[in-house]
Amino acid sequence: MKKPQKRQALGRGLEALLGDKPTPEVLAQATLIPIAKIKPNPYQPRSHFDKDGLMALTASIRRDGVLMPVLIRPQGDGYELIAGERRWRAAQAAKLKEIPAVVRHVDNLQALELAIVENEQRNDLTAIESARAYRRLMDEFHYTQQQVADSVGASRTQVANLIRLLQLPDAIQQMVEQRKLSMGQVRPLVGLDNQVAMKLALLCLEKGWSARQMEREAKRAATTQKTTGKKCKEVEVMALEEELTRTIGTPVSLLKKKDGSGTLTLHFQNKQDLYNLLKRLR
Repeated sequence: MKKPQKRQALGRGLEALLGDKPTPEVLAQATLIPIAKIKPNPYQPRSHFDKDGLMALTASIRRDGVLMPVLIRPQGDGYELIAGERRWRAAQAAKLKEIPAVVRHVDNLQALELAIVENEQRNDLTAIESARAYRRLMDEFHYTQQQVADSVGASRTQVANLIRLLQLPDAIQQMVEQRKLSMGQVRPLVGLDNQVAMKLALLCLEKGWSARQMEREAKRAATTQKTTGKKCKEVEVMALEEELTRTIGTPVSLLKKKDGSGTLTLHFQNKQDLYNLLKRLR
């Protein structure tokens, strides 16, 4: 097994490049690069970009230009983003042909680390996005949990708790990615039967439970599950729920009765969710 490289401190130069405000040193290193020659970062841990935030940034760039250079690395006959994807996307939307950029020669490991650090400095990542990024460091670069913690400036316990969230059903992970539920609200669901966890997640959304309330309900459910030995939902029904949730894009509950009949429930949280759901169904 390949031994992980020991992480070196970012240094003031790279830290400045990941900040929000350009320093004279950063601006002195920047050069205008054609936007068309820059590709997105395949190690970008962020999977969701807020549309309203991008629209506001696009308007700002149309008015004032790109104030903070993006960070890129040479790749093939062009470049690849390391940090600054929101600025890059907004600059494209603003119809700019060039964008100020600082070029650095970094490897894949450094590209992933820098992308994680940039997003977490801005609190842009959801708990699930952070967990997947940490898992990628472990799977692709053979990091231990402690090495991940050292790399991103977190505690090993925090890293371990985040990675455990990846055991949750896809539908619950999606709720976290959409910022409908927080890490504190879903963490007590880890280890519960998928059907029970899904019901509690939906109740949490409906009733607005706090993390502490969810913890109490999850403990109660775990005790009931252990003492009664209640049978779980049929595997094929759970698989159908997972498949429908991924396909439709909203949490789905399927209740099958003994006589073969049943009910299919589609869940939404607001008018916009309902509009998007109806649009997909039509």
